[in-house]
Amino acid sequence: MIEAVMADFLIRAVLGGIGVALVAGPFGCFVVWRRMAYFGATLAHGALLGIALGLLIGVAPIFGIAASSLAIAVIVAGLQRQRLIGGDTVLGILAHGGLAVGLVVLSFVSGVRIDLMAYLFGDVLAVTPVDLAWIYGGGALVLGVLGLIWQPLLLVTVSEELARAEGVPVAFVHLAFMLLLAVVIAIAMKVVGVLLIVSLLIIPAAAARPFVRTPEAMAIGAAAFGVLSVAGGLWVSLVWDTPAGPSIVTVASAAFAASLIARAVRDLRAP
Repeated sequence: MIEAVMADFLIRAVLGGIGVALVAGPFGCFVVWRRMAYFGATLAHGALLGIALGLLIGVAPIFGIAASSLAIAVIVAGLQRQRLIGGDTVLGILAHGGLAVGLVVLSFVSGVRIDLMAYLFGDVLAVTPVDLAWIYGGGALVLGVLGLIWQPLLLVTVSEELARAEGVPVAFVHLAFMLLLAVVIAIAMKVVGVLLIVSLLIIPAAAARPFVRTPEAMAIGAAAFGVLSVAGGLWVSLVWDTPAGPSIVTVASAAFAASLIARAVRDLRAP
């Protein structure tokens, strides 16, 4: 009986981690290309405020995460047009302010058992069938929308001036990508937590970059590296009894280091 229960939660953990990796890979490529890692961190830190507000008003944390992430995405998109405060300063204020306010709000939540470490670092081993439905349903939705805006987003990433000349609605594409990234972060929260989400976005994409020649190939490679990181991290967690979320990111970091070594060896052998 115990072995069956263990098998069930391990299967759900693997499925949940793979689902997040498949979604995070393509989005992570754009985060790397557009140098938006700090923006991703801002969304992730602000998500804790969404969790706290969700618990405070009695709704599922996933709804609070989505709402806070979407709100931050809209605020950042609006503030990008002003010139009084630098963009990195705005992101820093929102990131750390959202995290701090979220922790303060959590202190007012009574009657609810809160596993703060699970929110901060993830708890993939506690993934439920409902979580899997959110991951795969939400993941399919955001990947479908990303596919629709793929070419305009690529053009905007390469050159905003060229995109405008081609008639691409640059502001709309920016906002659409930010909103999609907010949903991805809400989906990934269960697996790696607030503090490690950006790692799962950017490290597999960066690891795949030396081996590909096209944006589409990099998206596929990033998803593949993410899946390998999830599988390896869960194996490490099971064998050495280490935290699952940090183990996944550690394996991803090792894969990135290996990709750099492989690229250096390839460059040395090139004529």
